[in-house]
Amino acid sequence: MTVNVSKKQRSDNMSRIRGKNTRPEIAVRSTLHRLGYRFRLHVASLPGKPDIVMRKYMSVIFVHGCFWHRHGGCKRCTTPRTNIDYWLPKLEGNAKRDKLHKIALAKLGWRVLVIWECELRNSANVELKLLRFLKSNTQ
Repeated sequence: MTVNVSKKQRSDNMSRIRGKNTRPEIAVRSTLHRLGYRFRLHVASLPGKPDIVMRKYMSVIFVHGCFWHRHGGCKRCTTPRTNIDYWLPKLEGNAKRDKLHKIALAKLGWRVLVIWECELRNSANVELKLLRFLKSNTQ
């Protein structure tokens, strides 16, 4: 089903989409903080400006939206039916850039974890995933 909205309305909708401090990102930060971990946010000196940086563990965490970062196999990873010539290169470019950032961070000695928006539906699994990721670095 196609939703017809005016250019002004579409622009207003798109302007409300955040790049930082999103609900999924805040949920992950809250979980980490509750577990006793401390971190920095959006460190610009690192490739990809990771959402969460934990220097003590040489670890970074990206919190990705399934739509914007093309989470394969996820029902939220859809392709808009209109203006495909615009959306497909944009979304695929995001995914390609994510891979390049992961590679660059790994070359610098950083460990990378991606938490997907859809994973946040089960907070216990996210907590377990975070603990496994962070504990694996201390052994």
